[in-house]
Amino acid sequence: MYQQTTSAPVLYLNPLEHAGKPFIRIWHKPNPRISRRLKECGAAKYSKTYKCYVAQRTPQTVERLHQAFQGIALVDTRYLNRPRRLRPDLGATVKGESRHAEPLGKLPDLPVVRLQPLLHQGKEVLQVSFAYDAGIYRKLKAGDSCVWLPEERCFALGTGSGEMHRLLDCLESTACVWLAGTVKVKDMAVMRRLWEQTYRKDVGYLTCPLAYLEKLQLLNYSLSTIRTYHSLLVRFLNTHREQGLEEINAFASEEVNRYHRQMVQSQAYSFSFVNQSINAVKFYFQRVLGRHGLDLSQVERPGKAERLPTVLSKEEVAKILSATQNLKHRCLLQLLYAGGLRIGEVINLRITDVQKERNLLLIRGGKGQKDRTTLLSKKLLESLRAYYREHRPKVWLFEGPQGGQYTADSIRHVFNACLSKSGVERKATPHSLRHSFATHLLEQGTDLRYIQALLGHRSSKTTEIYTHITSHGLQGITSPLDNL
Repeated sequence: MYQQTTSAPVLYLNPLEHAGKPFIRIWHKPNPRISRRLKECGAAKYSKTYKCYVAQRTPQTVERLHQAFQGIALVDTRYLNRPRRLRPDLGATVKGESRHAEPLGKLPDLPVVRLQPLLHQGKEVLQVSFAYDAGIYRKLKAGDSCVWLPEERCFALGTGSGEMHRLLDCLESTACVWLAGTVKVKDMAVMRRLWEQTYRKDVGYLTCPLAYLEKLQLLNYSLSTIRTYHSLLVRFLNTHREQGLEEINAFASEEVNRYHRQMVQSQAYSFSFVNQSINAVKFYFQRVLGRHGLDLSQVERPGKAERLPTVLSKEEVAKILSATQNLKHRCLLQLLYAGGLRIGEVINLRITDVQKERNLLLIRGGKGQKDRTTLLSKKLLESLRAYYREHRPKVWLFEGPQGGQYTADSIRHVFNACLSKSGVERKATPHSLRHSFATHLLEQGTDLRYIQALLGHRSSKTTEIYTHITSHGLQGITSPLDNL
């Protein structure tokens, strides 16, 4: 998920207990402007005992501090409401029962209508393609959502959001509209309809507030994160649909915490699912509704298991890479290993990102919207040259049979087929090639800081996990048992 960065000073609110009563201890780096505002705002007083500003711990105080320092400093409450983490001991677990049934029903599978870019008479339009279906054809022919192009023998519509809404109205309950990977939609109202078109909208159904999606978009969250947050908030809202949106917006912290506590206790959801749900609902109440004082600290976030990633040996990697005679498939897998790329980074590569003069690959918009460069192997460059001569891609380095970007699912299918054919009897994924790239570099003696840069890790702690996997340096250590 993309993290917002800012150069503005930060005002940290920390818990403080004095004489059995809860207070807020305020800490900030030396800044005369902040000190002056703290003295003037009246929300806090300087304590000679603690040698800092303190305030009563109430939602009203937190709200006053947010208002007083707007445009001056960020008010950070992460330490004030630090959540408890479960540290279960060994033994049997008695699972709790979820009191809420799954709130979102799904519609039966519908035929798929796919939209992809098409250049028509010098103007970009969206081509409507689908496996022939008489019902879909009649609706498109009779409606005003798109037009028939005789030369291309297909329906098409413009790229405006109004035309997209009319198409969704036309095909509602008849077909499901999918977008090609190269279609970028900036209108969150359109994306909301696309994401919710498969939900069964019974009486009282609550859609995701548009302001929520627009706020996420404004803060430059990635589209995949926005979609995840959207689905989790819609689930939360529709769990409480009988109370209505107005009453949900006025929830106290106990209702929000109870919802997530039941998810944790039911043991039916993964750590990531519960944690993302907490973050999505918290964002709605605090960043959209402005309820900064809402205490969501009682959510019991389960401790995440710290498992080591799967790393393949060099021999196993060689077997997987040589398990296919398809040149495109071999180049895809070589890229994952030779540059330590993620699947999404491979499919987003353009032809111009291969900088052969500098022996570098340019990775644009990686995880966290970060650009970086990574290694361009000589063997990989030879394979890419042969691949280019044979396939002649136009824009993207890897394109599908019908044009446009290659898909992540296709890469997974290619890897699984090669893994099965190679005879490597280990559970692995395409991401295992990225882990193997980092581990093998470390075993060759590459400095950890360079590996961090090549992988695009924000923190060195993320890269340090590979020091727990590598066998580099262990060969010269003798077990004390061998000296007995």
